[in-house]
Amino acid sequence: MTGKKTAAPDPARSLALLWGSHSKPGRSGLTVRAIVDTAIELADANGLESVSMRQVAEQLKAGTMSLYTHVPGKGELTDLMYDAVFRDLYADADEPSRQPGGWRGAMEFVARRNWELLMQHPWIHDVPAVRSALGPNVTLKYETELRPLDGLGLTDVEMDSTVALIVTHVQGTARAAAEHLRTQRESGLTDEEWWLTTGPLLDRYMAGLTDRFPVAGRVGTAVGEEFQAAMDADHALQFGLARILDGVALLIDQRQ
Repeated sequence: MTGKKTAAPDPARSLALLWGSHSKPGRSGLTVRAIVDTAIELADANGLESVSMRQVAEQLKAGTMSLYTHVPGKGELTDLMYDAVFRDLYADADEPSRQPGGWRGAMEFVARRNWELLMQHPWIHDVPAVRSALGPNVTLKYETELRPLDGLGLTDVEMDSTVALIVTHVQGTARAAAEHLRTQRESGLTDEEWWLTTGPLLDRYMAGLTDRFPVAGRVGTAVGEEFQAAMDADHALQFGLARILDGVALLIDQRQ
């Protein structure tokens, strides 16, 4: 997505806000939590670009300047939003570990929870998480997702890499799914409707070229018939996750 650049947050101010109290009201009666939750609602509805201090203030029926007494600017607000969406991701730090299926069942649970979160809050893709300030909810998420892998013989670096590989796969698939849904919404056409128009045109150009693209033609046709679309996000998620976990299982066997 393109749009106005958000000013880079001040790490010191972001960290102080992230690890401070969010429920203490100021003189205006506002709390940091109310501001952040309202900003998340705006982002869920219209994307991260729609969030501004003025828009949040209007939703809260407050003066814009009163927000600045709690949050310095949009950069710090985005850090707070990013941390807050993970607040209820898991019931507790051992929820994945309690799932049936051992470590593998736990990591499948982790993948599914991350998938559901990203589909609910697609604006997360627009947050540069690599340098976002580490808040309590993001830190607890990391702790929770590492625990099922502890004690299996993996090194600490391998545990970190396993979690990163799973979460990155989920993020990539969720991003593709979000773009797919956005394309359908903006065009007003389902995949089937789009193909009814485009397919005959493509057939006209591809006629006589089956010898040049025999594998692509066969596989593309099979996928279209299977999913009635160019992709199926849930299949992509499950197929990729299974291959990742198969590889981790081999590594664990080697370590043990």
